[in-house]
Amino acid sequence: MIGSLDTHDFVARNLCSGVQALVASVDYRMGPEHKFPAAVDDSWTALQWVGANAESLGADPVRVGVHGDSAGANLAAVVSLLARDAGNPKLRLQSLVYPITDYGLVGDSYEKYATGYGILTRPAMEWFRDHYLCDPEDVKDWRASPMRAASLAGAAPAIVITAECDVLHDDGERYATALRRVGVPVEYKEYPGMIHAFFGMVPAVDDAMNAQHLVWAAFRRAFS
Repeated sequence: MIGSLDTHDFVARNLCSGVQALVASVDYRMGPEHKFPAAVDDSWTALQWVGANAESLGADPVRVGVHGDSAGANLAAVVSLLARDAGNPKLRLQSLVYPITDYGLVGDSYEKYATGYGILTRPAMEWFRDHYLCDPEDVKDWRASPMRAASLAGAAPAIVITAECDVLHDDGERYATALRRVGVPVEYKEYPGMIHAFFGMVPAVDDAMNAQHLVWAAFRRAFS
């Protein structure tokens, strides 16, 4: 719904430098002008293109991963499942920072941190959902709510980061648990006291930098 290549340019540049890898930042279509599944379609098309053209871009086609935060992490999780089903590209890592994994808006964190903890509130999430999805039934579509996929088995190894004081906290924690349950290697880290969007708050917030370093290290290990 909101955000752009420019709003996430600093995070993308840090990721590029910290991992020492090529980063393709995707300017996918957004709602309400372009509703679900436009963003999924664009993200999947971009991933397929990068995989197919990696060598011409100066990258390694067998060392590919995806990263996103919030709505971007939702798309990263979804395209990881699409890549699993298609068999290509074979992802080394999915990096999910406070992902939306169920548009049913379920979990205690939606009540505990509903308002008063930064920019993302429960009413805001309801607004985003209603302007992104075409129909209430879309909540059940795993391409919107990857937590509802028939199976998560075989998905790419994951690093999942959550902020304690975030309505999306339980989405990320439950998704990490669900991945582990079916044998997907998962590194999970919760940052106490942090709010939604903290990941990009560098250099003002120490744990923002700590979280970015954690992601860089995970990608370096995955690509080694």
